[in-house]
Formats: sequence, C-alpha cells, structure tokens
Amino acid sequence: MLTMLSHYNVRTRDWTKTRDFYVKVLGLTEGARPDFPFPGHWLYCGQQDVLHITGLDANSTGAQDYLGDREGELQGGGAIDHVAFTAKDAVAMGKHFKQLGIEARHRRVPNMDLYQIFINDPNGIVIELNFPGENPPDM
Repeated sequence: MLTMLSHYNVRTRDWTKTRDFYVKVLGLTEGARPDFPFPGHWLYCGQQDVLHITGLDANSTGAQDYLGDREGELQGGGAIDHVAFTAKDAVAMGKHFKQLGIEARHRRVPNMDLYQIFINDPNGIVIELNFPGENPPDM
C-alpha cells in the first residue's frame, strides 16, 4: 500500500542550472544529500526532500555505475507528462514568474475549485502548481 510520493529525480548535464531554477523560481531549498559518487543536489519542500538532481558528468561514470545505464534523451519527461505541487497564492506566483521572464500557462479546472499554473523547468519537464480554493483574476 502506498502512503505518499517520496521524491522525483531529474538526470541532467546542467545540475547547477536545474538546482537554481527550482530554488529561485519555485522556492525549494537545498539540503542534506548523501555522498554519492556523482554530482547533484537534493531539494526540499519544508522538511521533505522532494527532488533529487543527478548530475551527469562526461568525465565520470559515477551516476551510470550507481544508478545504472539509462541512455536516451534528457529533455522533457519521457513517459512522465508532468510533476505537480500543491501551492498557495497564485497571484504572487504568477507575478514572480512574470518578473523572472518564465512563461506560465494558467488554467481553471472545470467543475472543481482548483486553479493551476504550468511552467517548464530547464530540462523541459512540465511543472504543475495546484492552488486549491483560489480563484484569482485573469492573469
């Protein structure tokens, strides 16, 4: 029986840019990470680690040796369509994205009291932000 989503992992050649996006744009914080034989970051939402960034270094086989060989395209989510977070204050988030020059797609879910904003991370992964009970003006 599942009880919760633990985290998701992004493999990337630009682990610093990916970390900076999630910290500066979404407000996650960098925290403790085991001493793996490859570069990367663990990002937290409150006390929970929610994103593990695996750095793929052309000069090292550490990630491949530890996690297994995963050839293929690194852009987008492959079979995963998006990753979703619950959030609050859609108006402030919308303004934040606009100030940073990040394209945001706004939606109201039909027949639900749910507002959504979609953005893309630097790797082309779609991030969905859900704002339950919020009904901001058109942005």
